[in-house]
Amino acid sequence: MKIDRTKNAMRTILFDGLLKLLYMIVPFILRSIMLHYLGVEYLGLNGLFRSILSFLNLAELGVGSAMVFSMYKPIAEDDRESICALLHLYRTLYRAIGTVIAVIGLALTPFLRRLISGEIPEDMNLYVLYFMNLGCTVLTYWLFAYKRSLLDAHQRTDVASRVTLCAQMAEYILKVPALIVFRNYYVFLAIQLLAQVAINIATAIQVNRMYPDYPPEGSLPREKVLDIVHRVRDLFTAKFAGVVFNFADTIVISAFMGLAALAIYQNYFFVITALRMFLDVFIVACIAGVGNSLLTESDEKNYHDFARITMLFGWIMGICSAMLLCMYQPFMEIWMGRENMLTFDYVICFAIYFYSMGMNKIINMFKDAAGIWRRDRLRPLVAALVNLGLNLATVRWLGMYGVLLSSVISISVVEIPWLCHNLFREVFSHSHLKEYVLFFCGLVAVALASCAASWALCSLLQVGLWPTLFLNACISFVTPNIFFFAVYGRKQMFRESIAQIKRVVLKKGA
Repeated sequence: MKIDRTKNAMRTILFDGLLKLLYMIVPFILRSIMLHYLGVEYLGLNGLFRSILSFLNLAELGVGSAMVFSMYKPIAEDDRESICALLHLYRTLYRAIGTVIAVIGLALTPFLRRLISGEIPEDMNLYVLYFMNLGCTVLTYWLFAYKRSLLDAHQRTDVASRVTLCAQMAEYILKVPALIVFRNYYVFLAIQLLAQVAINIATAIQVNRMYPDYPPEGSLPREKVLDIVHRVRDLFTAKFAGVVFNFADTIVISAFMGLAALAIYQNYFFVITALRMFLDVFIVACIAGVGNSLLTESDEKNYHDFARITMLFGWIMGICSAMLLCMYQPFMEIWMGRENMLTFDYVICFAIYFYSMGMNKIINMFKDAAGIWRRDRLRPLVAALVNLGLNLATVRWLGMYGVLLSSVISISVVEIPWLCHNLFREVFSHSHLKEYVLFFCGLVAVALASCAASWALCSLLQVGLWPTLFLNACISFVTPNIFFFAVYGRKQMFRESIAQIKRVVLKKGA
């Protein structure tokens, strides 16, 4: 079966985009309400729990990515028996994972208080709130999570997005009165738990309707199971690295600086997260198609697609970074007030962190689609240890600067160079490596120049808060586009990217 990559990508971008728009807008409202009615400590605690549960999700060990990758070939060959056997194995693994997370989560309970610097509000029962968050995570694995793999492998994540969109809208509608009327965080979490149950069940129903010929039954040959186990083992380090970037930063700030400082940091980080959600729509929409392409297209075409997607993504990242740099402070003052703001030095750090993280993700997408996790297994582990070590070494004398700069250094110095080396050793011709590095550095240079020019122009403005936000948005959007069109406008690859965007927007893709 050859997947209709463009059509599926368009559907995914549409519905995932709507879902990410909901995730971007409504949580801003909820965080504002929570700050006003519950206090800044609850915001910090909410972020702390998310990080702890992300750490517990290490038990997943990359099973999802390995299983979806294992489905690409049988789907392309219409091998129904192998797909059913993979689903059966996936179900067994996820049920075991949910149990492991529950046991480890309970074992961590005595250490919760040590992860928070200073006092916590008297009306906050740390342990009850933690158990409710833990229950929400465990149910994610126990309730039909394995069925989502069929949608991912067929590049039909738009189906899950539609289900999630409806359930999350209902969840948010109920959460607002829970905060305003009841002013109760326990009710808030109970609604979240019920919504997660509804999403899993409704998604499973949709999968059964779309793919009735794929029941979870049968068994795989021993060598195939061992191959999957090896992939899962190799994916662990990548999973660990991702958790460290989210878990370590949050834990270090909470343990050394307290919940209030963590809440302010996460308000800024939440803006990055909202933008990253939209970028992830692009990644999710493309990854199954890329995996299919790597199996069915020539090496030269795959490298050309890689370079073209890098250019498109570098263009988008340049625009987003410039807008972050110019819009962060007026937006944060409007949203959270001047008393909950950081200085502009932090804004520069956040913008650099966002750009480096985004460019790393696009290269990582091709690595995941190619499934070269074994060759790449040491890179994320080393990067994670560098990040953690720098965090602990710098937080006492640099504070949040140390946390942000640690992440930037580990991504830019360790992650990206090493990842490029592995990708051009295993997937693309090594002769293209130098060409790609120069091309990549050029994109970075144009992005830096456009960000500096955008900020220089915006700094000349001396108007009110709302007009400043609007004018900064216009300037920081237009200026990077001028730079990119001036530098790359006549290049064939750039024109191909423009043409691809037009096909998607006008729905004329093949």
